[in-house]
Amino acid sequence: MRTQQEFMGTIHDFAKLHEKIRVVTIEGSRTNVNVPKDEFQDFDITFFVTDMNSFLSNDEWLACFGKILILQKPENMVLFPSEEEGFSYLMMFDDYLKMDLTLLPLEEWNEYLLREPLAEILLDKDGIVKVNVVPSDESFHVKKPTEREFDDCCNEFWFVTTYVVKGLCRKEILFANHHMDQILRRELLRMISWKVGIETNFSLSVGKHYKYLDQYVSKELWDKLLSTYVIDSYENVWKSLLTCNELFRRVSREVAEKLKFFYPDYDRNVSGYVKDMEQ
Repeated sequence: MRTQQEFMGTIHDFAKLHEKIRVVTIEGSRTNVNVPKDEFQDFDITFFVTDMNSFLSNDEWLACFGKILILQKPENMVLFPSEEEGFSYLMMFDDYLKMDLTLLPLEEWNEYLLREPLAEILLDKDGIVKVNVVPSDESFHVKKPTEREFDDCCNEFWFVTTYVVKGLCRKEILFANHHMDQILRRELLRMISWKVGIETNFSLSVGKHYKYLDQYVSKELWDKLLSTYVIDSYENVWKSLLTCNELFRRVSREVAEKLKFFYPDYDRNVSGYVKDMEQ
């Protein structure tokens, strides 16, 4: 595997030689001082160019970065269309380095800065960067919920609990698991992140898809949360559902108490239904 310095040198040399590339930035986890560094981090690079078509006409120039094992072009896909700006090349190379390279027209520079808080300037050929660009993950910190957001989270969790129960009673395990994983668990994780936010004065991020959550909760809570991912049988889905309900009840009551929010009746009303259907 090439070192980070070697690969960054390849990117810099390529951009410096190509006249149509005027600004180069790096963003994402590699610019975030609060993210542990490892060999699995992507190189999230953006080229600001004066002529997009000169790059889009063929992909041969991508070989300058290394031998590509697999390439994805989100803006060129039908089944998974991209919602990002510009045109992207997601590449993994034969030494397992991975680069997400985005091309943007040079005139979109200011808009980019407004939406990309973790940007760092690697190359600015014309001195167009007139502000001090300092990467910050503050916009990704856990946000203090309003009482309405808290209530919506509780409502969604307990209402969707009834869908999981329905799937289990009908013996439709995929239906039940979909609602467990895609909706119920999402609200449980959101509520736990609010608990973390309260305990840390809403001063940090728990990471994309809550990947750093284990660093900020007790081992007991973490182990219980992990146990809810065993959903390979009807018996285990029931166990996971009841544990999710227990965790959500416990954490949401704590959040309500700490933030002085009204604790709604959804829990009491739906829990009776869950108990009856389980029996």
